[in-house]
Amino acid sequence: MLKYSIVVPFHNEEENVTTLYDRVKHVMEQVGDSFELVFVDDGSRDRTYRLLEEIAAVDSRVLVIKLRRNFGQTSALAAGFDHAQGEFVLAMDGDLQHEPLEIPNFLAKLEEGYDVVSGWRSQRGDNFVMRRIPSMLANKLMARFSGVAIHDFGTTFKAYRREVIQNIPLYGEMHRFIPALASWYGASICEIPISNPQRVAGKSHYGIGRTFRVFFDLLTIRFLLRYMTRPLHFFGTIGATGMLTGSLLAAWLLLHKLLTHHDVAGEHGPLFMIAAVLILAGIQMLGIGLLGELQVRHFHTANHRAPYAVDRILRLRSSEESMHQS
Repeated sequence: MLKYSIVVPFHNEEENVTTLYDRVKHVMEQVGDSFELVFVDDGSRDRTYRLLEEIAAVDSRVLVIKLRRNFGQTSALAAGFDHAQGEFVLAMDGDLQHEPLEIPNFLAKLEEGYDVVSGWRSQRGDNFVMRRIPSMLANKLMARFSGVAIHDFGTTFKAYRREVIQNIPLYGEMHRFIPALASWYGASICEIPISNPQRVAGKSHYGIGRTFRVFFDLLTIRFLLRYMTRPLHFFGTIGATGMLTGSLLAAWLLLHKLLTHHDVAGEHGPLFMIAAVLILAGIQMLGIGLLGELQVRHFHTANHRAPYAVDRILRLRSSEESMHQS
């Protein structure tokens, strides 16, 4: 088995592909252990894939995965993780805003025994209002919701033990929450400071709209961490509370009717409707909880389904492999 796998997703990064490859290759050759570079083309429309193809044609340590369309960063990372063969897996962006010279710092922490090593952009140079303030708020909420005391959930620059990352299902935009999901499996997590250089070439794919989606993902993560395997505890609690409250109101209205013989529907119409709605909503919540339990059971028994579709995979055979097969 290879020692290290470096996973890099690309989307329209033709200006940065070759430079990133040269720099990462140089650093990993200095590390000295066996490694592979897993480059994922996430539906680029420029020359990104052509350049990756040229790189794979001359370096057997490079694996290129071309996705059929743009599935998003999380799915591209999932494709890279699924095809990575290294004992340790490191992920980074393809826009040169992650410094390859810092890779050995991540690997050293993995060698110390940590399962997840997360980068922390302690000195960020991007827009203060549009990027830094929303990111700071999201990170504080994420740390509070997940119980994982790290400062920066959003960066892709992270390193993992193979067995940890393979146990985490990735979909949607969940890649930024891998430390929180890994903590659910009992992984040990640490954080190291990283630089955050400005993008030199190409166009950023991040916008304020992405920040808003993060807050919705926070709610999803909060639910997953607490009720991933027991959704009935969440929906059942809400349903039982609604049914109990509605039943108490209905019992009071019935008792009031029997004792006073008043027109309960006429005098307490709104209260009557509230009781009925609470009871029906409670029953529905219980039903949703039971369906959630069935989904959990299905998840643990069904085959894993990838959140991406691969168009082609390229890897040049090394001379040793060619001699062995001949």
